[in-house]
Amino acid sequence: MVADLSRADFVARFGGIFEHSAWVAEGAFDAGLDQLETASALHKAMVAIMRAAPRAQQLALINAHPDLAGRLAAAGRLTADSTREQTSAGLDHLTDAERARFTVLNDAYKARFGFPFIMAVKGRSKQEILSAFETRLHHDGEAEFATAMAEIEKIALLRLRDMLPA
Repeated sequence: MVADLSRADFVARFGGIFEHSAWVAEGAFDAGLDQLETASALHKAMVAIMRAAPRAQQLALINAHPDLAGRLAAAGRLTADSTREQTSAGLDHLTDAERARFTVLNDAYKARFGFPFIMAVKGRSKQEILSAFETRLHHDGEAEFATAMAEIEKIALLRLRDMLPA
């Protein structure tokens, strides 16, 4: 049971739900684990911590995410969760042209917004991802910051659902 975990065990188990940002799990633990035995309940608690964080900390969370089909993926240096998610979308089997397109879009996105493109890609197709990239490049900075945060919430829920009952 989640409520029986020590702080260290809780953070060890759930600290990676939000990419390289164990502070979210630490905050959820510190807020109390009563009634947090389901993925949706734990997600709600963790999202509250993420949303209450200062903008600089939220930006650091966004920046903790890797580029899609980027250099870290090519080097095999993604987290296990990110690897599974990108693989589920076929990003581990790109043609040279597709890889080049992802590189151009990743670079353009980061140049425009100052942080990586974030999308919950589990179960999505390469074409859906590329289309979202193209569309979102035309958004303004605040809209993209909000979209990145919403996508991080989706990623976290998908990860929690793999670990706990709904």
